[in-house]
Amino acid sequence: MMEALFRADAYAKSCEAEVLAVDGRGVQLDRSVFYPEGGGQPGDTGLLRSADGRELRITDTRKGAQPGEILHIPAEAADWLWPGLRVTAEIDWARRHRLMRMHTCLHLLSAIIIAPVTGGQVGDGYGRLDFDLPETPDKDEVNEKLNALVRSDAPVSFRWITDTELDAHPELVKTMSVQPPRGVGRVRLVNIEGVDLQPCGGTHVARIGEIGAVTISKIEKKGRQNRRVRLEFPGATSSHAD
Repeated sequence: MMEALFRADAYAKSCEAEVLAVDGRGVQLDRSVFYPEGGGQPGDTGLLRSADGRELRITDTRKGAQPGEILHIPAEAADWLWPGLRVTAEIDWARRHRLMRMHTCLHLLSAIIIAPVTGGQVGDGYGRLDFDLPETPDKDEVNEKLNALVRSDAPVSFRWITDTELDAHPELVKTMSVQPPRGVGRVRLVNIEGVDLQPCGGTHVARIGEIGAVTISKIEKKGRQNRRVRLEFPGATSSHAD
């Protein structure tokens, strides 16, 4: 199983690694700082660099078919890579940091709007959560509460519980559409001190003040019992997907 360095340190920007395999699916390394797509968070992008200066651009990172397998998707053919080659794996840190900030911000949103979460998306500078709600929340009120929470600058920490412990506390799972990552016998909890506690395998900031200013851009009615809340960072230019 590959050593997933991003789980232990979301702020690690690069690492030395050995190539395990290269095929049509992507590049596998023995260790990586690249986060694979999952839980609504996109996979990382970045570079693989050899000691002699050759570079391979990575456009996406995904989970493989086997537990713990992570595939780094290259932009072009990786003919100069072979198993055993040592490389430096380096993520696009500016993009990752925006994703970390938004992912943590969505956890705050789920603590403000008390309702089951039916869907969500972490985007580069924007995000959304869908709630099982019959009434539309007041946008200005949600916006004010969210930014007040961000300014409180609460710390974010992590701890692990067993699958059995999670089964005994189903109230920890807020998302109806995305289940916590299982398969290794334990699940990671993300704790925003005094604000929120829920299982999540994504990357997060160390303190919520790092999120910065955020705006509720729209609250949409997506059905009799579904409300979609969209938010973004000031100056975000990425297009919003449904």
